[in-house]
Order: sequence, then C-alpha cells, then structure tokens
Amino acid sequence: MTPAELAASLLAIVQGIVERRRAADSALAPVEVTTADVVLERPKNRDHGDWASNVAMKFAKRLGTNPRALADDIAGDLAEIDGVATVDVAGPGFINISLDAAAAGALAKTIVESGADYGTGDYYQGVKIDLEFVSANPTGPMHIGGARWAAVGDSLARVFEAEGGLVTREYYFNDHGVQIDRFARSLLASALGEPTPEDGYGGTYISEIAARVIETYDEDIADLPRDEAQELFRAVGVDFMFADIKNSMHEFGVDFDVFFHENELFETKAVDRALDRLRDLGHVYEADGATWIRTTEFGDDRDRVVIKSDGEAAYIAGDMAYYLNKRERGFERNLILLGADHHGYIGRLMALTAAFGDEPGKNLEILIGQLVNLIRDGEPLRMSKRAGTVVTMEDLVEVVGVDAARYSLVRSSMDSMIDIDLDLLTKRSNENPVFYVQYAHARTCAVDRNAAASGVDRSAFDASLLTDPTEASLLGALSELPRVVTQAAELREPHRVARYVEEVAGTYHRWYDACRVTPLGDEEVTDLHRTRLWLNDAAGQVIRNGLGLLGVSAPERM
Repeated sequence: MTPAELAASLLAIVQGIVERRRAADSALAPVEVTTADVVLERPKNRDHGDWASNVAMKFAKRLGTNPRALADDIAGDLAEIDGVATVDVAGPGFINISLDAAAAGALAKTIVESGADYGTGDYYQGVKIDLEFVSANPTGPMHIGGARWAAVGDSLARVFEAEGGLVTREYYFNDHGVQIDRFARSLLASALGEPTPEDGYGGTYISEIAARVIETYDEDIADLPRDEAQELFRAVGVDFMFADIKNSMHEFGVDFDVFFHENELFETKAVDRALDRLRDLGHVYEADGATWIRTTEFGDDRDRVVIKSDGEAAYIAGDMAYYLNKRERGFERNLILLGADHHGYIGRLMALTAAFGDEPGKNLEILIGQLVNLIRDGEPLRMSKRAGTVVTMEDLVEVVGVDAARYSLVRSSMDSMIDIDLDLLTKRSNENPVFYVQYAHARTCAVDRNAAASGVDRSAFDASLLTDPTEASLLGALSELPRVVTQAAELREPHRVARYVEEVAGTYHRWYDACRVTPLGDEEVTDLHRTRLWLNDAAGQVIRNGLGLLGVSAPERM
C-alpha cells in the first residue's frame, strides 16, 4: 500500500463520516474535506506506527464533537482496510497507523515498476510557469553567486516539471544598462594598452575578450574614432562574453529555453504598450514634467517615476514592460530568483503586478537568495569581478566537479548564506554529502551485479517476507519521495530533495549492513533473496530520481 493509497482511503472514510453526521444532524453546516486536509506524516518515534494523521483534530469542532471521539470513529473504519495492521488513537486525537508487512513491502515493487515516474505528481499539472534565474550582466564570467542560482533555479525547474508544470527557463539578458558601457570601455582600454577605467572591470578575462575582438576586426582598432571603437567592443565583446557564459552554464548542466534581451522591450515599444495599459487602468499621472505610476495604491512605499522629465525611461519601465510581456506569453506563474542585494525591488514589483490587476505572490513571485562563501584550508576565498579576482563557476567545477558543485549549492535553503568547504567536497568519504549519496546508489548497482552472479533475480516477490526492522525503515523512507517533491515545489525549496536523498542513503546503508540479497556459501536462493533484490532496486531508483531532480548524476560504480 502506497502512502497515496492510504491517504485516499482515509479521505474516503472522513468524507463518509461527515456525510453520516450531517444526515443525522441537519443543523450542521456543510463541511468539505479535500486531499489537502488529509495529510499523512511519518511519526518521529517509529514505535507509534508507520503513519500518523491529525485529521480528527481539524474537523471535530465543525462536526460538533471532540477530536478524540472523531478519531475513534475514523480509527474503527481504518482498521477494516486491507493492509492496515493496527490503528491507535493517541493524545487529544492523533491517529497512528501501522501497516502489515505485506502492505508496506508492496511499495518496493511499485517503485521499481514505476521507474523514473515514481515521485512525480500533479501539483502544477498543466500550469505554465516562467522561471527566470541567473540573469547576470554579461560583463564577466559566471561567479559563484550566479552558480548558486544556476543550481537552485534548474533544480526548482525540474521539481516543478516533476509536478506537471510546463516550465520555461528564462535568462534576462541586460544589454541596455550602464554596466555594459563600463564593460565596453574596459575592453577598449585593454586593447589600447590603457589603464582600466576607474569604474571599469579588470582582470585577465578582460584582456582575453579584448584580444578576441581585435582578431575579428581586420583593421587597426587604433585608427577608429573612439566612440566607434567602443561601440565595436560593446557589440562584439558582449557577444563573446555571453557565449562564454552560455557555454559555462551548459557544461554545468543548465540550459535555458529563452534568452530575453532587454533591448527588445524598447525596440518593440513594449514599454509604451505597458504604460498605455496602466494609463487605461487609471494608475498613471503626470507631475513635475515626469510620468508616474501610483504604486502606493498597491503597497509600495512611494509612487514611481516611469518616464523621467528628460524623456528617458526609468529602470522600472523595463520591469513593467517585461512583466506584461511574460503575461502576454501566457505564463500563469512568473518566478524570479534574485540575489540579496535586490531585496528592495520586491515592493515595487509586487505593486506593479497588482496595478495590472494580477495577484502578487501568485502571478509574480520573487525569491531572494543569499551569498556563498568558499572555504579552502580553513580560510574564505575572496572575490571581486571588477578587480579581476573572480571565483568563477569554472573554478568551482575544476576543483570539485559538476556533481559536487551543484549538490553543494542546492542542499541548503536558498535564503540562507552557505559556506562551501572545497576540501570536504573533494573527499571520498561519508563526510562529503554528495559522495555519501552517490556511493549509496553505486552500492545498489553493485548489489545488482553480485545478485546476477549468484543467480538472484526478480522472478518472485513476497512482500510479507520483508520483516527486518531495517526493511521497515527503508520502506518508510522510500515512501516519502512523492511528498518531498510536492513540498519542494509548493514551498520552492529544492534543498528538501537533497536532504531527503541523504536520509535515504543512510537508511539504505544500515539495511545493507543488516540484510543480505545474495546467499552465503552453498545457501540456496530463496524468495527472500529475490524480494530483497526488489527492495534494493527500489532504493536505487529513489536515489536516482532524487539526484535527477538536482541535476546530479547517479553513478553505477565509484
């Protein structure tokens, strides 16, 4: 019996009790019980059973009874379900459920037969989601902060897709701002042998890009007027830099569906259309020679200038047009992952969303992430893109590899600052979390190989034979993947998947130490060996599925 099947049975029981009580007491108000109300959780103390529910405590008052009495009614019906061994009521109305060995063990076969689909759900079935992340200005290589967003954003996209979401990974290419001017001036200065501009960018990568620009131009750069030369370095240099960023991201396992250029908003008059829309809605006014949006009506701390008195568009104009562009492309949910230095943008962006008549927090969500500190030899590594001392994505990958880099960047909540110990991530030991999980998967594959050599196959399955306590624990852990994936999607927390596969790995290692899949010596192959092979393969499938959601490989040998 899977958790979903048990939850469905519990839902039907509660709905039946509600109907009976309302039939007996017409004064009771209508009570709707949905899947979201019937949540099963794993008890912290496994002596309390396989699953627990507080559903009786949620509905007792509305049904005119006390939680304990309602829990007793629910428990009585639950005890009649095939596969349920015992049902106990504890405390004020908690329902603790124990499954019989056969019902619990049947999950192993279900997982293996489901394969890559195990753990998927329908929380966002058919919902069009635009997920914008990284979006770093193409003024330098991808630094470690951008690498974190790449890992988190791509993992979140995979989680949404696992829940049926129609996800577009989008990169907002800022090719319209002053930082691009600084980048172009820095390239030109390097090409001419001049010092780096005071507000410019330095470092080896600048001289390398400048040299590549010169190689593409047949004539002497020095012969060009300075403004023409700078425009050349802007156009060609940005293309080179962005191509390098795309390549780095691809090698990191992150590919975007859309690269949206900021210039497009101005070239296609998108800003004008967005402004006209807000004007029609009555949220635009003129004052002091400028055009304003009444964002204070929607919770912003002040109204915002959208067109300045000199006729130039303010920064918020691009935000306004870009949001409307996404909505016009049909995205129901738009998420943007931003660094901590963008926290001040949240109020104005949410106000814009409301001004367009949409729902902040639903049609637009802003996720704020914190910084990454790299530690080596016990000391933090410092970085500055402008000074040229950049700790890049490539630097991290070169030291620890793509798998360890992605895993370490996504295994902590995105809103917390993290320290990444490079020395730890290069260790092949249980201290290294990604090694610990990948080794568990490789061990399931080794068990498969040894089983085949010993004549153990999956030709039989008897779930009632899985009676060892470590088998119950492993089955319990494996059953959690669907719930973990749904929570990761709902809460926007892909790190839950990483922590979960670590738990599964630990539970699997303990089962491996206690139970054998292959016979010893001249011992005959039995259905217990065959059934345990199903359980072994189920563990491997769950770890593989979990790592896949993080964009991390599941090696068969280590």
